[in-house]
Amino acid sequence: QGPFPILSTPFTDSGSVDFDVLARQARFVDWCGCPGMIWPQSGDSVDLLTRDEKLQGMEVLAKAAGNFRTALCLGVQGKDTADMLVYARHVEKLAPTAIISRPPDSGKTEDDMRQYWRALARVATRPVIIQTTGGVAYKGRSPSLELLIELAKEFPHFGYVKEEAGNVIARTRALLAAKPPIRRVFSARGGFGWLYELRLGSEGLITERAMYADVLTRIWELHQSGSDPAAVRDAYGKFLLMTNLSETIPGGSLRGAHLYVWKKRGVLGTMVSRHYGPNNT
Repeated sequence: QGPFPILSTPFTDSGSVDFDVLARQARFVDWCGCPGMIWPQSGDSVDLLTRDEKLQGMEVLAKAAGNFRTALCLGVQGKDTADMLVYARHVEKLAPTAIISRPPDSGKTEDDMRQYWRALARVATRPVIIQTTGGVAYKGRSPSLELLIELAKEFPHFGYVKEEAGNVIARTRALLAAKPPIRRVFSARGGFGWLYELRLGSEGLITERAMYADVLTRIWELHQSGSDPAAVRDAYGKFLLMTNLSETIPGGSLRGAHLYVWKKRGVLGTMVSRHYGPNNT
């Protein structure tokens, strides 16, 4: 539980993945005392990387995380079940704390998702967080609450949900009411609404905001202690001001201005990004 920010994939000036800086990001998040971290999960680190780049990055992070207090969660998803299982089997060898997985790009029906995640459940031996939205290539619907509860009942290492689909508030309430077998419900969507969702019972946050890992950790710890509500609101308000930079500065909601913050904090050396082409190619 707690904030599990997604690392922003760093690139060199030539456009290749900078694995040394990826490990430096992980060390930064651990230094911030954050409960967890995730990679690869957001659009740039799932859809815009090659399979070899993702596998190598997982190895780099697993090696770096050997002495961390922060839990490492690795992203396992694919175009279809066979593609996903390549990553799942690799991750099992690396033995991170947890796994996260979104719907398959080729999935169209509820049963497609059911079979996909059941296949993952048979390979995984650690907690699996389900992300309720897919990537840009995904044309199917979000998993129903019934499917999430069904999988949680069927597999003891399921029941962890990153909720960001449809009517998020209603779905979050329903999932929290289904504990057990639901085990943890994480907020998402860039952290917008997290303070309200914490009051509902949200047990963490998953979003590509690792450059603010210390702020997210402070918000979480203050919320848990209940000792200073004014300080929680102040920290969250300042976090929202930083997050809102993406509304006025080019570069997208995940990178752009936020890479500048990474650079100012001494973690990233460049602001180079990969971006989707026409029609999300």
